[in-house]
Amino acid sequence: MQQTQQSAALPRGPVMAGVAGLRLTDEEKRRLSHPLVGGVILFRRNFQDIEQLKALSAEIRALRSPHLLIAVDHEGGRVQRFLDGFTRLPPMQVLGKMWEQDRAAALEQVENVGYVLAAELSACGVDLSFTPVLDLDWGRCAVIGNRSFHRDPAIVADLAEALQRGLARGGMSTCGKHFPGHGFVEGDSHHLMPEDGRSLAELEADDLIPFGRLAAAGMGSVMPAHVLYPAVDAQPAGFSRVWLQQVLRGRLGFDGVIFSDALDMEGAAGAGSFVQRADAALAAGCDMVLVCNDPRQTDLILANLRPPAQPDLARRLERMAGRAADWAAELAGPAFASARAQVERLNMPADAMRGPDVGEAN
Repeated sequence: MQQTQQSAALPRGPVMAGVAGLRLTDEEKRRLSHPLVGGVILFRRNFQDIEQLKALSAEIRALRSPHLLIAVDHEGGRVQRFLDGFTRLPPMQVLGKMWEQDRAAALEQVENVGYVLAAELSACGVDLSFTPVLDLDWGRCAVIGNRSFHRDPAIVADLAEALQRGLARGGMSTCGKHFPGHGFVEGDSHHLMPEDGRSLAELEADDLIPFGRLAAAGMGSVMPAHVLYPAVDAQPAGFSRVWLQQVLRGRLGFDGVIFSDALDMEGAAGAGSFVQRADAALAAGCDMVLVCNDPRQTDLILANLRPPAQPDLARRLERMAGRAADWAAELAGPAFASARAQVERLNMPADAMRGPDVGEAN
């Protein structure tokens, strides 16, 4: 598709939107051409096979320059949106258990996982997977569960840094989630507002360690949790200037993108209407808000949102764009074939898919 003169110099805005199907409708092309849109998030509903995904990505990329960022939740285990033609990735807990037996082998394998994950997505025109999960496995939160590497924050950080190196080899940046840690609460923020009553000092001694380590190692983006930490602030983390400005930007020195978690999750409902949720997230310090499953609400946000000044938005979002390369040749080469073979040999536990669905609309 030839880019129009109007879209040629349209900077990326602070809204990431979902699309309904396997190709863009005319209405979606109009929506995605709005100046406030900066990205598209894909789900299983948007995937049929690799050729279709490449065509959809090409449609999205052709709408604007710089192209809209294309993102997906593609972690492994039960959170892997694209299956047919993609390498099946294990839940990250598999790598944590491997670390307990052989640290060096676990680090090598998790780097392979990151490389295979990113290279396969990059070859289809996808810029970013929202990974790694940095939440600790406290054995309490079903929605996190085996998505977590481990209970030990140092092990989580070790493995996540290696995954980040693999993702970079595959042309992709990182998104650490769910800041400052979703693993201690029992509730699922897709359906309610969980509360974590611990103090900031307690969180700093455990759950914040991987976020600090990854921030120092060049993590590209962070996604905060729709979780309330009342001992720290009266606002949930994703709507809290304390968490996003004072702790994440200030104490941890993080300068990448802050993506909101999906605004259509029940954990975001306390902030009001969708427009109010978007306003509150951006005012707190998010760079980009996600509206995944409701085009009517997306249109209301685009019509009514008045974002604050975001002088760093273009620079930060550009860092999230996937690295251009001849990915078809990369996937056909010996290095990728070796990494993929090793990933395919990783253990896929019988309970790998056990746990709540994550982020898919009904």
